[in-house]
Amino acid sequence: MSKNHDIYESPFAERYSSKEMLYNFSADKKFRTWRQLWIALAEAEKELGLDISSGQIAELKRFADKINYEDARVYEEKFKHDVMAHIHAYGKQCPKAKPIIHLGATSAYVVDNTDLVVMRDGLSLLKKELINVIKVLAEFAERYADLPTVAYTHFQPAQFTTVGKRTCLWLQDLVMDLDDIDARLGGLKFLGAKGAVGTQASFLALFDGDENKVVELDKLVSKKMGFADTFIISGQTYTRKLDMLVLSTLASIAQSAHKFSNDLRLLQHLREIEEPFEEEQVGSSAMAYKRNPIKTERIASLARLVITFYQNTAMTAANQWFERTLDDSAGKRISLPEAFLGVDAILNLYYNIVSGLKVNKSVIAYNVDRELPFIATENILMEGVKRGGDRQTLHEKIRRHAIASIENSKDGSKNDLLKRLNNDKTFSKIRGVLPNMLSRVITLGGRPRR
Repeated sequence: MSKNHDIYESPFAERYSSKEMLYNFSADKKFRTWRQLWIALAEAEKELGLDISSGQIAELKRFADKINYEDARVYEEKFKHDVMAHIHAYGKQCPKAKPIIHLGATSAYVVDNTDLVVMRDGLSLLKKELINVIKVLAEFAERYADLPTVAYTHFQPAQFTTVGKRTCLWLQDLVMDLDDIDARLGGLKFLGAKGAVGTQASFLALFDGDENKVVELDKLVSKKMGFADTFIISGQTYTRKLDMLVLSTLASIAQSAHKFSNDLRLLQHLREIEEPFEEEQVGSSAMAYKRNPIKTERIASLARLVITFYQNTAMTAANQWFERTLDDSAGKRISLPEAFLGVDAILNLYYNIVSGLKVNKSVIAYNVDRELPFIATENILMEGVKRGGDRQTLHEKIRRHAIASIENSKDGSKNDLLKRLNNDKTFSKIRGVLPNMLSRVITLGGRPRR
C-alpha cells in the first residue's frame, strides 16, 4: 500500500503492474533516453563533419545518467517548456557541450523518438511475459488433454470435449497475439532526425545543402538507438497511426485474456475449475463461505480499460492536422503508458492464475455423467440413419423424448432419456447398441486432430 495518503496515485503503480514496466514508463527512463538521443545526435553530426569535439561528447556521456532534476524543475517553471528545461539543465552540467546540445533538432526529436524506444522496450517485455503465460498454459493443456468435460455453446451443454482441448482455445488466441507482437516489433520504425516539419531543412542547412549527409545522419542516429529502419516520411512527429497499431496489439492481448477470464469465471460457477484461493483469503465480508474469482474479474476489468485506450489512439490518429497538432499530447501521456501497464498487469495475473488452477475432477465427472444421455443423441441419430432410418423423423423423436426427460428430471428424478428411446419402436434397429454408445461418445472429444 502506498505511503502517500494525501495524493492520488495510479493503481498500476500502487498494486497492479510490474517494477520493470513501471520503470519503462518512468520519468527517469524518459529523461535518460533524451540524453542518449542528444549524445547520438552529437556523435552522428561529428562523424559527418560538423565542428563538435570529442571532449564535448565525452562531457555529455559523463552526465548521461546523472540527471539534475531540481535544475530542470526550475528551468521548466521559467520556460514553461519541458524540453528546453532539460536542455538547459544538461547544459548546466556540461558547459563545454552546451552550445551543441539539440543542434538542428526540434522537441519531437527527443519526445517522439523516446516514445518509440519506450514502446519497443515495452513490447519486448510483454513478449517475455506472454511467452511465460503460453508455456504454463500449454503445460496445463497437456496435463488435462484426456480429461473429458462438457462443452458448451450458448452456455448450454453441447457435446464433450476435454479440459486440455478447451485450454487450447485460450492458448491459440495467445499464440496469435505473440505473432502480432513479433510483427509489430519487426516493423517498428524510428522517427530519426527529421526537423521541425519533417523536411529536414535545419539539418540541410547545417550540412550546407549536402542531402547525402542529411540522409546518413538520419540513419546513424537511428542505428545508435538500436533501430534498423526509420520513417521515410513524417511531419514533425511520427504518424500517430503507429500508436493505434501498437495499441491494437495490446487490445488484442486484452481481448484474449478477457475471453479466458469469462470462461474461467463460468467454470468456477460450475465448480469445475477454480482460480487460486489462498488459505486466509476472504471472499466476502458478509458471506463467509464465498470464494469470489477476484483475479479473473480483475483481468476482465483491466482488459476493458485497455480496449478503450485503443479507441483513444484511433481517434487521435484520425484527428491530426497537417504536419503537427498538439491535441494528441495529453491523451498520449495517459493512454500509451496505461495501456502497456494494463497488459503487463493482465499477463502477470494470467500467469498467476494458470499456475495455481484447481481442477475438480469429481465435479467434472458428475456433470459429464448428468449430460451423457443428451449428448449421446447426436451419435444415436447418426447410427439410426446408418441403419436405414430417416434423419428428420429420428431427430424429431429424439427432440420430443429429450424435452420430456428434462421436464421429468426437474423434480429430481433420474435422467430417463435412454429408457424412453429404448422403449420407442422407431429406434428398434439400434436398441442393442445403445448402452455401448455412451462410453464411445466420451472418447470422441479427445485431443485436437489434423
